[in-house]
Amino acid sequence: MDYAAQLSMVLPEIVLSLGGLALLMVAAWGGQAVTRAISWVSVAVLIGGGIALLGPASAGGTAFDGLYRADLFAAFAKVLIFFAAAVSIVIAPRFFAKTSGEDLRPEYPVLILFATAGMGMMVSANDLLTLYVGLELQSLAAYVLASFMRRDERSAEAGLKYFILGSLASGILLYGISLMYGFSGTTVFGDIAAAYAAGSNTGLLFGLVFVFAGLAFKMSAVPFHMWTPDVYEGAPTPVTTFFASAPKVAAVALLVRVAIDAMGPVTSDWRQIVIFAALASIVLGAVAAIGQTNIKRLLAYSSINNVGFALIGLAAGTAEGVAGVLTYMTIYVVMTLGSFIVVLQMRGADGQPVETIASLSGLSRTRPALAAALAIFMFSLAGIPPLFGFWAKFAVFEAAVKADLFALAAIGIAASVIGAYYYLKIVKTMYFDEPAPEYARDGSALEGGLIAAAAVFVSPLGYLLIPALGAWSMAAAQVLF
Repeated sequence: MDYAAQLSMVLPEIVLSLGGLALLMVAAWGGQAVTRAISWVSVAVLIGGGIALLGPASAGGTAFDGLYRADLFAAFAKVLIFFAAAVSIVIAPRFFAKTSGEDLRPEYPVLILFATAGMGMMVSANDLLTLYVGLELQSLAAYVLASFMRRDERSAEAGLKYFILGSLASGILLYGISLMYGFSGTTVFGDIAAAYAAGSNTGLLFGLVFVFAGLAFKMSAVPFHMWTPDVYEGAPTPVTTFFASAPKVAAVALLVRVAIDAMGPVTSDWRQIVIFAALASIVLGAVAAIGQTNIKRLLAYSSINNVGFALIGLAAGTAEGVAGVLTYMTIYVVMTLGSFIVVLQMRGADGQPVETIASLSGLSRTRPALAAALAIFMFSLAGIPPLFGFWAKFAVFEAAVKADLFALAAIGIAASVIGAYYYLKIVKTMYFDEPAPEYARDGSALEGGLIAAAAVFVSPLGYLLIPALGAWSMAAAQVLF
């Protein structure tokens, strides 16, 4: 294959990387005055990356001697990642101007572009080295984003915790990669699968365990979830919005690709790990969220809980299961983005952020539209029909049942009832408690429009998208088998 054809496959990452480098130079020379322009150009760069997916980048095969794979599965994940990144950029300027007393610095959208380029490499990785380079590019930008508000102690603490624990996870992952390379003699996924098929030995099994452990940290699956509540609470809310959506999709998609492409012959071995992580994440995410008083910490445990449900689809180890994971992550991203944009509206009379769940008391009487939107997101996250979140859970449970994992599906369904409690507690607080001091009414039309669009998507109207979403997710899943 000629070099131009290979470059066309990696065009989305090229667009993001060149766009990020150019905007970094503009930021260095233009300073604070060009921040708004850089933010909107960054969104345009993300749209350009999405348009680049329409060509060979979505069905071109492998490039660079098997290091990179351009297929429909990666394109599906990249659409979600680019969308979440764009939303995280457009909601940031108003937050920083209101919260920190200073306008957003131009490095913020640039860092998100670089993180997004890394995530694009992650989901298209066909080699352990590509996997690691993409993951570290995303992680290094994320460490800076977590501590972006330098004068805020919570933000600095979040960045430090994320960096230390992230470094530990990278070490675990690298150890697993070294074991897999040492016992298979290759880093290419297809050749690693051949080594597993030829007869899995103890070294390869240990490599499998360590790689899964490193990737579990990146998606905040139990027992590698410990960083999530603190980082989500301490990071600026637009950054938390980004962490809870785009990197989550990238990590889940990467784990799916590694499990199916590189470790397909030993599905019975990694299935045990995935089942444990799924059930532990569902139960711990639900139980730990019950006593939370901070809305961002509650949504952090909600994200752990939701990753558990997504992993149920992976445990099936079938095309239907992978399609269920993609469907779940699509609906999850919209629900999460909507929920965090509502959190951005939680501001006291002085304009400063209010994050306590108690401040939502009586919101239905002071801000009925905002309360209705948050109630829709909470009911949908709980998987209560007829909202679209129910279909997300149904898709992964159906795949588990078809794979004869009846016990896993039954326990998952039972555990989802626990999670419904804390979602319903928020609805009860908004609709039945005495009103707390009213939030400041200074929301932007852009944020209001995004909340409304997300609420409509997860409403029963979302079921109209099932034929298209189901067909696209199944087509994306089948390229792995």
